[in-house]
Formats: sequence, structure tokens, C-alpha cells
Amino acid sequence: MKLKIGIFDSGIGGFTILNSLLHSRSDVEVLYLADTKRVPYGSRNFHQIRSIASEICDWFSDKNLDALFIACNTTNACALDILENNLNFPCFDLINSVSDAVTKKHVGILATPTTIKSSYYKKVIESKIKNVKVFQQACPDFVPEIEKTVIDRKKINYLSDLYLNTLLKENVEEIILGCSHYPLICDILKNKINSKIRIIDPSVSLIDKFNKLFLINQYYVCDSILYDDVNFFVTSKSEEFSRKVKYWLEINKEIKLVNLRSND
Repeated sequence: MKLKIGIFDSGIGGFTILNSLLHSRSDVEVLYLADTKRVPYGSRNFHQIRSIASEICDWFSDKNLDALFIACNTTNACALDILENNLNFPCFDLINSVSDAVTKKHVGILATPTTIKSSYYKKVIESKIKNVKVFQQACPDFVPEIEKTVIDRKKINYLSDLYLNTLLKENVEEIILGCSHYPLICDILKNKINSKIRIIDPSVSLIDKFNKLFLINQYYVCDSILYDDVNFFVTSKSEEFSRKVKYWLEINKEIKLVNLRSND
């Protein structure tokens, strides 16, 4: 019997969590929902995100899931309580998962403006690690660039220099990629920093946490990724999303168009 997992994001950022999951186990069926009509979430206000979260709950509530992965850090920061209180299955989030991965005292965070404004990452890390210093940097233009069908590496390089500069001046020892989109450009970011600075991808911590709760039968442990049991749903632009799936995941999949309660 396969576990039925939901993954929610505003766009393609959840691909990082999807790949981490499928690289660790094959006993899962995945429903991936991307709210492409309202991407990016990172510039929306607190109340808008909470309203959207309620709609996400409604959509997933009758899907008979075993668990939901909240791939959107902005939703995580502003509306985790709505998801946890209104769904009758466990919700796994990135921010609370990653705090255990922090090992240094000078930590940098790259995230969307709304996530940074909430200071959720900062509060969680400071509550669990004594004498830690957390430095935050908002990256308003990363997601719109990453969401393009084919990314402009020259523009991403320019933005990376711009956003990393503040954190590097603080001599950070670890950098958390506080938006699920950012691991998609991890190769570019790594080339901008000293090799001694560790980049932390929260999706790895989330999947580790999930796998500890839902133990893996050794028969289903895998080293390769198969997308046969992954179903994609979007709220708009299904053909464009299909091209992004082809570009990032190198597969052709049917993309189903769905409506949430109010996609305005």
C-alpha cells in the first residue's frame, strides 16, 4: 500500500521537496498542487496568505492523504496554524524541520520578503540554539526569475551577488535557502561563496523528519527517481507549467487544471 502525499507550492519550488522525497523512497503516490494563478506568494501580505491557506485546506481535505508537505515557506511562515488545525492528517513544514540542521552560530537566511518580514525562521532558530546570530536577506526577484520557463542565468548571477553580499559581510557560516525555489539555483549560489560556508536545503530536513515518522520498508528504498505516481495540478497556465516540468524534471506529464475556492 502506497502512502498518499500532498505537496503544495505557489509554483515549481516544490520540485525540490518532490525530488528529495522520491530519491529516498518509492512507496508514495504524490498529488502536487501549484497555485500558478497567484505565484509568487512572497510579495503578498499576511492576510492574503492566510486566506489562500484556507482554500488549500479545502482542496486537500477530501483527497485521503497520509500527509501534506508545505513547500511554500511564505505559507509556512504566515498560515501554518490554519493548515494544521483544519486538516486531519500531519502537515510537514520547512521552517520547523530545518532548525535541527543548523550547526553554526552565524547563520544567514535567504527568503521572500513576506517570509523575512515574519521573522519565522529567525524566531524558530533562536528558540532552539543558544547565542546564535541570525541574519536575514529578502530576495524579491528570485522567484519571478526562477519561475520563467527558461531561466536567465545572467540575471540570476546578478541577483545572487546582490542578495548574498549582505550575508557575506556578516561572516555567516551557514546559509539557509528559505524558499523552496532557491535550491533550483543552488549551483549558482555555491559559486558565489567560500566553500567553507555550508548551504542548507530545508527540503532535505523535511523529508528526513517525514521518513522518521513514516518508516521505509527496505524494499522501497531507492537511489533513482521515478515520477510514475506523481500527479500535477495547477490553477492556471497548464501548458506553461508542463514546459517547466519538462525543463526541471525532464519528464512529460499530464497537467490538470483545477479551481480553488476563489482564485482572485
